[in-house]
Amino acid sequence: MPFLTPAVAASLLEAAVSTHSPLLGRSTHGQVLKTLSTIPPFLSNHLIHMYSKLDLPNSAHLLLRLTPNRSVVTWTSLISGAVRNGHFSLSLSHFSSMRRDGVNPNDFTFPVAFKASGCLRLPVTGQQLHGLAIKDGQMVDAFVGCSAFDMYCKTGLRDDACKVFDEMPHRNLATWNACISNYVLDGRPGSAVSMFIEFRRSGAGGDAITFCAFLNACSDAEDLKLGRQLHGFVIRYGYETDVSVANGLIDFYGKCHEMGCFEVVFGGMSSRNDVSWSSMVAAYEQNDEQEKACLVFVKARTEGIEPTDYMVSSVLSACAGLAALELGRSVHALAAKACVEKNVFVGSALVDMYGKCGSIEDCETAFHEMGERNSVTWNALLGGYAHQGHADMALALFREMTCGIHEVGPNYVTLVCVLSACSRAGEVKMGMEIFESMRGRFGIEPGIEHYACVVDILARAGKVEEAYEFIRRMPVRPNVSVWGALLGACRVYGKPELGRVAAENLFELDPHDSGNHVLLSSMFAASGRWEEANLVRKEMKDVGIKKGVGCSWISVKTSVHVFQAKDTSHEMNSEIQKMLTKLKMDMKSAGYVPDTKQALYDLEEEEKETEVWYHSEKIAVAFGLIALPPGIPIRITKNLRVCVDCHSAIKFIAGIVGREIIIRGEKPTTEALEMAAAKGACLNHVSRESSDIKRLAKFYQEIFGFEQVENPKLEFDIIWLKLSSFFLHLIERNPETKLPEGPWSATSADADPKNLPRGHHICFSVANFDSFVQTLKEKGIETHQRSLPNAKTRQVFFFDPDGNGLEVSSMEN
Repeated sequence: MPFLTPAVAASLLEAAVSTHSPLLGRSTHGQVLKTLSTIPPFLSNHLIHMYSKLDLPNSAHLLLRLTPNRSVVTWTSLISGAVRNGHFSLSLSHFSSMRRDGVNPNDFTFPVAFKASGCLRLPVTGQQLHGLAIKDGQMVDAFVGCSAFDMYCKTGLRDDACKVFDEMPHRNLATWNACISNYVLDGRPGSAVSMFIEFRRSGAGGDAITFCAFLNACSDAEDLKLGRQLHGFVIRYGYETDVSVANGLIDFYGKCHEMGCFEVVFGGMSSRNDVSWSSMVAAYEQNDEQEKACLVFVKARTEGIEPTDYMVSSVLSACAGLAALELGRSVHALAAKACVEKNVFVGSALVDMYGKCGSIEDCETAFHEMGERNSVTWNALLGGYAHQGHADMALALFREMTCGIHEVGPNYVTLVCVLSACSRAGEVKMGMEIFESMRGRFGIEPGIEHYACVVDILARAGKVEEAYEFIRRMPVRPNVSVWGALLGACRVYGKPELGRVAAENLFELDPHDSGNHVLLSSMFAASGRWEEANLVRKEMKDVGIKKGVGCSWISVKTSVHVFQAKDTSHEMNSEIQKMLTKLKMDMKSAGYVPDTKQALYDLEEEEKETEVWYHSEKIAVAFGLIALPPGIPIRITKNLRVCVDCHSAIKFIAGIVGREIIIRGEKPTTEALEMAAAKGACLNHVSRESSDIKRLAKFYQEIFGFEQVENPKLEFDIIWLKLSSFFLHLIERNPETKLPEGPWSATSADADPKNLPRGHHICFSVANFDSFVQTLKEKGIETHQRSLPNAKTRQVFFFDPDGNGLEVSSMEN
């Protein structure tokens, strides 16, 4: 560049800033030093501005020190560049250096300094800047006043912010926007609406920022009517073509659950950006239309829209709702390709998605690969553990959170997750201790969700009356979750009278929910009170309440297959029916007995068996066995609870076919979420005939590949089979045969295995069980242990010194 002039150099430096090209900026600087004997002050300002804006603070500061005549423009370029790149402390340090240099700030310097103090949440520094601005007479400027107002809002000094606003002689549009926006961010949507009305009365028109802030206030206040009035105003004055306003309307209608409205807004947009598509994905996800959210995401990709962190986190939440693991993995790959998977919101959504889809290993991997974690991330992993029934892991993670070595501590949601884990694990004592310590230890006031968890803890443990007394003592009014937990427990533990009390309260709170009526009816049916069961159904019919259709779905490749009870509409129905018939025969041979209490009508026993056999989740499992390759886990989601019979049947199926089967219901229980495939897990079959146990032994040898081991000598015939380190014992026993009693009991301190009754299945307390196992180890006896899926019971299998096979279990109560 032999003829480089200062004006040309200044233009090149501006181009370097606009194109974010440090290479062009440095090259221009080098040519300036090579070509010009002296650098004009205005060109020095351009150089400092270029280095500051391109986040090269050391070069900018060095150049400033080499500039002899430093003006307010020079210093302001340095300060504004530091603020733009997030170096707020450095910008305030430069501001102090400027003051020591004898240079007074101007109307461009104060706004960036106010912004730095606001972002750092330094009210004292902001007040000092305010005093200096008043002294220099700068507060009459609208931009300076607006910046001071914004600073006070961000630092929480509401009274000072109001004073600044009231004392401003001139309020421009930016001032009003800052005022309305800060009220929304401060959680005061009513004040934001009032300020918007005052703004309109002042005669100002507003812009996209104004309208979007007002829509946020309406959605926070759940004021659909007011938001619709603004929509009419937007159409009347021609702002509906503004893409930002349209995006704001989509977000508003989505949060207000007006699906038809945001679809109309999106369909009428002449141009759309990535925010438009992201808003649609989020709106569908917020309205429980996860499948539509995924379809919009796919369409956005076909339109050439690059995935953003907000879009990816929203579609991952939709995948979690659908339990669509494979689709979630695909989105994860796209996030990695777009370099947004390290974003804390995307990472948290990944942890949540993998946890809800039943892939705990991937859930943990996503968590540990995150460089930055917030409370949502920790809660997602904690919820994933609780969701899948890994209560011990959830409680261990909670202890890690509360040990003080992490910046993130437990919050309101954390306690909901950990109490839910205690409920699923049957940890009554620990759950109650955590609940009682919420205020004192964690400073968290219990909310209705926490009370609902405690009721669930007591109810699941069979302490139904105690759960009811807890409800009666609650300081807040019980909601649907609280009474629903009690009603579910009354159904399981056969408490129809107390269940009626819970149901009546549910009918009052939510009279149109068919699930509560069906649960009450099935509770009466299970206890044989058919007249009352039929009466509940008649009442439903009389008031026009229809039972929600239960359905189960499974994802295979890129398709989702949905099934209802007794469904024969699938194109592969003949194959499904053949699979169901084969499974039914194999399961009966393995000892499966249908739980006909799940039948909701007074039918003959054979009809009841048929009724429960063709539930939607069993059909979905049969289809999964046909459509998915061997070894691939079968993951099914149901929109209702998984019944007890289906849970039992699917455990049998998982054992027979050697597959991992995961069922997720709308309100998951521990049983419904167990990984029921436990290959080779110890089973205890008791039969009356020797021919029965021989037939079963042959069955398990052919199906699983068990090998028979030497039979121990007992008072009755037994066949022991072995697969890896797991045992299966098939016992022939006359029900009238009385087994010998030993001195060992659930309360005995004697831990001598010789005193055990041989071949007996015994239960002891957890503490006694541990001491017993320790004694076995000290005596050098080989043991085989496992934990049952309910997470409360452990078992130990061993041969005693006389060669007798024994099984001992722990039992909490």
